[in-house]
Amino acid sequence: MLNISGLKEGIVLDHIKAGKSMEIYKYLGLEKLDCQVAIIKNVKSEKMGRKDIIKIEGSINLVDLDILGYIDHNITVNIIKDNTIAEKRELHLPDKITNVIHCKNPRCITSIEQELPQTFILTDKENEVYRCMYCEEKYSK
Repeated sequence: MLNISGLKEGIVLDHIKAGKSMEIYKYLGLEKLDCQVAIIKNVKSEKMGRKDIIKIEGSINLVDLDILGYIDHNITVNIIKDNTIAEKRELHLPDKITNVIHCKNPRCITSIEQELPQTFILTDKENEVYRCMYCEEKYSK
């Protein structure tokens, strides 16, 4: 049995779809943090079959919950204080995301003015459709 030590204070991202943890690591920029980060892949789960888990030492401010909500709003965010779960946060699809995805429309202003932020607005929550704020191009995953 693999043993990953507990966290005295930090964040545990649980119920990540198996194989998605490295994508989340990249999108959250966790490689830039100066703290311990543990990625546990393909953990057995009764609910999901297999899942990934990410443990991050430090404050909740290290993690952008909007990015997590965009990637997978079914992830559970556990906030750890004094070695116990102090709070659980649910994620939701964010109404707006910036610099996470990029507009593929070659005529979009963001293709010409590269310093503009890549901002997308949630236009259809049920179908999880985001559109570019500038040209309204639909983004598909």
